Amino acid sequence: MSSYIPFLAFAALLAVAPGPDTFLTLRATVAGGRRRGLFTAAGVTIAGTIQGTMAATGLGAVLTHAEPVFQTIRWAGVAYLTWLGCSAIRDALRRDGTVWAVGSRGGSVSAGTALRQGFVCNITNPKVLAFNLAVLPQFVGADQGLAVLLAYALTLVATGAVVLLTLVQLGSLASSRLARPGFRRGVDGATGFVMLGFATALAVEA
Repeated sequence: MSSYIPFLAFAALLAVAPGPDTFLTLRATVAGGRRRGLFTAAGVTIAGTIQGTMAATGLGAVLTHAEPVFQTIRWAGVAYLTWLGCSAIRDALRRDGTVWAVGSRGGSVSAGTALRQGFVCNITNPKVLAFNLAVLPQFVGADQGLAVLLAYALTLVATGAVVLLTLVQLGSLASSRLARPGFRRGVDGATGFVMLGFATALAVEA
């Protein structure tokens, strides 16, 4: 418990730091409302749970040391973030204010599409898995069992989920302002460039 409280504070600080998942969830909420934002956040949380479990069980360490597998995940993440970024910028340039999503054919986005977008955005980011592997040993002793490792790993996921849900809720409360085409296109454009920035950083990382 003495190490869990500092870890919880660290997890909270980490969760509020903006990343691809944050911007994707914000855009989903602005473009499609609370329901789409919730399903996007759910997809992120499911993927984060998988990555945290892999790190806790040791499978993550095996994958990160298997260079071909790690590089495949890395470049899949680069490709997906680039796709999301270009899609957001494309939507920002639409004069009619309609919003298309990756994998959709029109303005509406199904729950399954939103869930898949959140899931893929997180699961193809190898930094999430690498971060778990680097951070958990700093707080958990070598003599701790799988249950403790899982508790710490899932704490990261839970705090991240709380932040994403808060973001969705705040977005839905301000839905009248966020629904304005000009504001929405601004969010799309900013999100697009941020996603391309994350993709570039991931691509050039040694």
